[in-house]
Amino acid sequence: QVQLVESGGGLVQAGVSLRLSCAASGRTFSSYAMGWFRQAPGKGRDLVAAISRTAYSTYYANSVKGRFTISRDNAKVTVFLQMNSLKPGDTAVYYCAATPTYGRRHFGSYNYWGQGTQVTVSS
Repeated sequence: QVQLVESGGGLVQAGVSLRLSCAASGRTFSSYAMGWFRQAPGKGRDLVAAISRTAYSTYYANSVKGRFTISRDNAKVTVFLQMNSLKPGDTAVYYCAATPTYGRRHFGSYNYWGQGTQVTVSS
């Protein structure tokens, strides 16, 4: 079992950067691929970025490619999402999640979830 706790969200102006962190519990963190999802009001929960267990592979949604970077530190059992050049369209609740199989993009493929952290970008 993996427990996940996100932090780092907030209210910012367009153009600035934020770094989200997701701290995991348990010794099996390195056994899971990790993903960051986001959900805006009235919309579905979409995968923003994902990283494989060893960080060898990463995935980014087209909407964030070139602006967001996902990384992980298995020794510190933490996954990060560096978000640069934020836009109002990035406003959402951001969730980190764990899956045993890298490459899955649907939220139903992820077994463990954090509680979410709100990111609000004003214009």
